Amino acid sequence: MERAALGKRIRESRISKGYTQQDLADRAEIGVVYISEIERGIKMPSLNIFIKIVDALDISADYVLRDELPTGKEYIYFEITEKLLVLTPNQRKTASDILNAYISNLV
Repeated sequence: MERAALGKRIRESRISKGYTQQDLADRAEIGVVYISEIERGIKMPSLNIFIKIVDALDISADYVLRDELPTGKEYIYFEITEKLLVLTPNQRKTASDILNAYISNLV
């Protein structure tokens, strides 16, 4: 995975959790400057640091690497489910209808 893409995924995950870079750095027990460099694609974290980051964000490594893995079915399900959880029942029904219409147009 490219550094920039990895950094972008980490940044998106951090922001979706409502964390600042300092919050993430504190939770992962690494420097805030290093977090910033990873998010900007300047540095590639070691495996050990990567694990600390995904643990601090309470996300799976698979989620961050999903486009790089041969199968992403479970991760996509997780992503969709997370988005649906914040919707009202009526909004979920509408989202389901939209998805059904989209799928029927694919085939």
